Amino acid sequence: MKFNELKIQKNILRALREAGYEQPTPIQQKAIPPVLAGRDVLGCAQTGTGKTCAFSVPIIQRLCRTEGKSGTVRALILTPTRELALQIYENVCQYARYTSCTCAVIYGGVSQVPQVEAIQRGADILIATPGRLWDLMGQGIVKLGKVECFVLDEADRMLDMGFIHDVTRILDKIPHRKNLGLFSATISREVMDIAWVYQRDAEEIT
Repeated sequence: MKFNELKIQKNILRALREAGYEQPTPIQQKAIPPVLAGRDVLGCAQTGTGKTCAFSVPIIQRLCRTEGKSGTVRALILTPTRELALQIYENVCQYARYTSCTCAVIYGGVSQVPQVEAIQRGADILIATPGRLWDLMGQGIVKLGKVECFVLDEADRMLDMGFIHDVTRILDKIPHRKNLGLFSATISREVMDIAWVYQRDAEEIT
């Protein structure tokens, strides 16, 4: 199978080719179509199998084909660590380079000033760690009222690290979410609890 068989736009395909992507991995083959269709997805695949591409490429495409206020956060990707947040941000920038989608990344342990400036310049997709996101929400800098797509990446690690209450509080602040993607290397009881409460008719992919 080739990426163009997954109904991906030409400008995104161009970016994927330039990044060296040739054939979709199994998680990409199975996850991209339901995310493109706006379905909830519970995806289990090991680190390094291409989960970031599997959820971010269809989100970029969906945001490009619907009208939203420019620079409003319409997709949120939550991840447990700064390193993962930066890695996802770099990948999303690559995939979206020939589209109108903009993105920003926020994480703790550093000054929030440049991150706040990036948000104020406008970001359709926000990649965040839970603590810094909650801080900026509390300051009124990040607003999630327009978020359509929400992804919990490395959900098992996030819950193991004690972020369960931050995750559920953030989920409860997204009133008009159209779909939720949970991606994890393992599906623990805690991940299933989140899925049962917050997902609707999810496509389960292993």
